[in-house]
Amino acid sequence: MTTFPFGRKSGFNTTARLQVIQSCLPWLCRVVICTLLLVPSITVASPWHDGPDPLCHWTFNERHVSGNQLKARLGPDGTFSQEPKIVPDPWGQSVHFSGRQSQCVLAEDGTTLPQWLPKTNMTISAWVAVEQREEWGGIVGMFQDNGNAETGWVLGYNQDHFTFGLSSEGANDGDGNMTYLPGKTTYELGKFYHVVAVYDGQTMQLYVNGQLDAESSAQSGAILYPTAAPFVLGAYRDNDEFNSLRGRLRDVAIYDLAAKAKWVTHEFEHQQELTAYEATKAADDLDFIVKPFLQYGTMSSMSVVWQTTAEATSEVHWGEDINCENKVPATANGTIYTAKIDGLAADTQYFYRVVSKAANGQEIESEVSTFQTACGRGTPIAFAVISDTQKNLKVAGAIAELAWAQRPHFLLHPGDLVDKGKKDSDWREEFFPSMHPLISRVPLFPVLGNHEQNAKNYFDYMALPDPEYYYSFSYGDADFFMIDSNRKVEPESEQYQWLEKQLAASTATWKFVCHHHPPYSSDENDYGDLWKSNKSTRGDLRVRQLVPLYEKYGVDMVWTGHIHSYERTWPIKENEAVQAGGTIYMITGGGGGGLETPGPYRPFFQNHVRRSHHYVMVHIHGKTLELRSFTLDDRLFDTVTITK
Repeated sequence: MTTFPFGRKSGFNTTARLQVIQSCLPWLCRVVICTLLLVPSITVASPWHDGPDPLCHWTFNERHVSGNQLKARLGPDGTFSQEPKIVPDPWGQSVHFSGRQSQCVLAEDGTTLPQWLPKTNMTISAWVAVEQREEWGGIVGMFQDNGNAETGWVLGYNQDHFTFGLSSEGANDGDGNMTYLPGKTTYELGKFYHVVAVYDGQTMQLYVNGQLDAESSAQSGAILYPTAAPFVLGAYRDNDEFNSLRGRLRDVAIYDLAAKAKWVTHEFEHQQELTAYEATKAADDLDFIVKPFLQYGTMSSMSVVWQTTAEATSEVHWGEDINCENKVPATANGTIYTAKIDGLAADTQYFYRVVSKAANGQEIESEVSTFQTACGRGTPIAFAVISDTQKNLKVAGAIAELAWAQRPHFLLHPGDLVDKGKKDSDWREEFFPSMHPLISRVPLFPVLGNHEQNAKNYFDYMALPDPEYYYSFSYGDADFFMIDSNRKVEPESEQYQWLEKQLAASTATWKFVCHHHPPYSSDENDYGDLWKSNKSTRGDLRVRQLVPLYEKYGVDMVWTGHIHSYERTWPIKENEAVQAGGTIYMITGGGGGGLETPGPYRPFFQNHVRRSHHYVMVHIHGKTLELRSFTLDDRLFDTVTITK
């Protein structure tokens, strides 16, 4: 037990502690201690004992971790969502959290453990090494931060600094606003830091490596706890957020007293050697962060993309049988690798696997998978359309499995692949794992949604023709034109002029356009609240500037997302529903995002509307198109056949 200048053992109040000390010490010592103890909100070290026991204390080593169970030294035991990896350092051991939906759950509802929860005074001490930056990252906490419901506390980190989040009864008339106190020290990835959060009922303080890094008086009074919340280590988690720590935890302790700066500095000095240690290099076995997926397949080529935990020499092995006797080196963008296989035969099945080898000799190899090259004019094709997968691993994963069961040639994705494009974990832990059953076998053709935030992540992961935010491709008797509707699309814009040239040059039987925002929509409130008035644009007027192009050059169908529901229009021409010769607009935003509802008014263009998660299959044979739409439980709910 380390020394702890709070001046009490667990279970003693201030008066009782003073009486015990007075009966045991010389008169001079009593005078000094009384003086210090009587200073408001200040406690003092007692040099003849180890200090108070914490309410909770977890050390992450083989003595306290068995399988997926964490045995607490004090406080509730925990359960890891994945069997943890124990890694050594020169001074002991720590647990490595993978960052892939990893966490250690102390209680699904922490409010059932009141004896382990500080009431007003609190100190949280942690030794942690962060390996992946997050907008909202968590080390330990029990909180809810959902809209106006902001309660509890969390010790965590953001993209650059450590943070301390707290909600108290005295702040803002007790309405539950949480203060997130960011530090000033910019952490380095893979380095150990000692992070301490202190609250004394009046002031929040955040210490990093023994030094005060930030403080705030925005909160006061008792800690305001949620009515229900998970109590977790190694994650930032509440009802609608789950961001896993990628990194290492060595020690976490929680006290129901407010520490003084002297104790924080003293506690840091015990193990300050850790701060010079590069935890990442010692802990990180070579592994896949993103498993291999397929991009931009043509009649003669296929691109394979993957990501590893460390830089490596990488290549894709491929062939016409499972032996994959050919290989192609990959180009590297940090730890993201792209290998383009050229010289392939059209409409042919191939096998592939990827191999990455780190400088230290570690090597990883993916499972063998297959792909099919694109087919030319005259060959029947089928493809899946799934949009707005966003942050819903369960729904998106189920839809990916169902779509793969129908064996599409490729996946068309009209945007909002993720919830927050700038957030690494949304790609690594949500989108790619959920879509893996599908996009590891068929190529992904996406466009940018607004939730991608035009982020570097999108452009790092996607292997598309320059400039990547717009492009075209051909498959069978169809040409596809992919547009970024977050950018300018008016007649003078780059994309409008490019699209007009492409459409004018196309001789395909079928012409399709894909962008995120819908020109026509009957949604209840995105384009005017139809429950408050009858005023609505019933679609995005900015992208409706593209409609004259679609009508002029005979675009058959436009796939969009953005609205989290399903809608298929009648053919539209000159802003009227027509029997033939117009363009059909389809919203396919049911890939995982929170569902939205159509308004009470049925506009002229609406043919079929449905509030549900779904996916769409499109089948084309010559001049016949068959479209079938399916629910999350794989029930057919809409079908249409078009014959030219």
